[in-house]
Amino acid sequence: MALVATALSGCGSASEPSPPTGVDGLEIPTPALTASDFVPRIDNPWLPLVPGNEWVYEATSSDGVEKITVTVLDETRTIGGVTATVVHDVVTDAEGELVEDTFDWFAQDIDGNVWYLGEATTEYDEGGTSTEGSWEAGVEGAEAGLAMAAAPRIGDGYKMEYLRGEAEDQAAVLALDATATVPAGTFKDLLETEDTTPLEPGLVEHKLYAQGTGLIREETIAGGDEVVVLVSFTRK
Repeated sequence: MALVATALSGCGSASEPSPPTGVDGLEIPTPALTASDFVPRIDNPWLPLVPGNEWVYEATSSDGVEKITVTVLDETRTIGGVTATVVHDVVTDAEGELVEDTFDWFAQDIDGNVWYLGEATTEYDEGGTSTEGSWEAGVEGAEAGLAMAAAPRIGDGYKMEYLRGEAEDQAAVLALDATATVPAGTFKDLLETEDTTPLEPGLVEHKLYAQGTGLIREETIAGGDEVVVLVSFTRK
């Protein structure tokens, strides 16, 4: 990865600046990947993508109810010389019909930051399919973004993916002490992020992550009404 100063910063009333983390020296998104910067296993506590781990979510909106199953596969994909972990996302509707089938690619650097290297996604609608939103770092101008920092700080902001006009999600850290109750249980000391994209300026999502578990809740607070909650988490 190219190491340069970025616009990431901490915020608060403290007289001393926040100590730097691995994020401060990273170019996000990054146009270059270096295999030696990465480790084989993703054990970031906020995003534990260990093969065999599985999350089941329920998504509710005015369009109905969907089930989302996220499974970390025991397989890899080489992207830009980096060995990426493959995560399989399957979305089904209330009747059990397939809505979306996605393979995501992630890798963790030596400092513990988790990078998003792309996805191959297929959406199913009225007998047709669409692969819009698919991208791979290093292909046709796409660049890897940051999925999760090793040590998130309030005020940090970063691009999670980049392919101009196709994939431009970005996140900002809002809190580190949130609390939430979902079907899987009650969680405290949660990381809260605000996710947006310039491709849909009116869309704003808030996500909550628990250490050791990962994403437990997601709510669209502008531009939609979807709420996603963790129903179960199976740890390998």
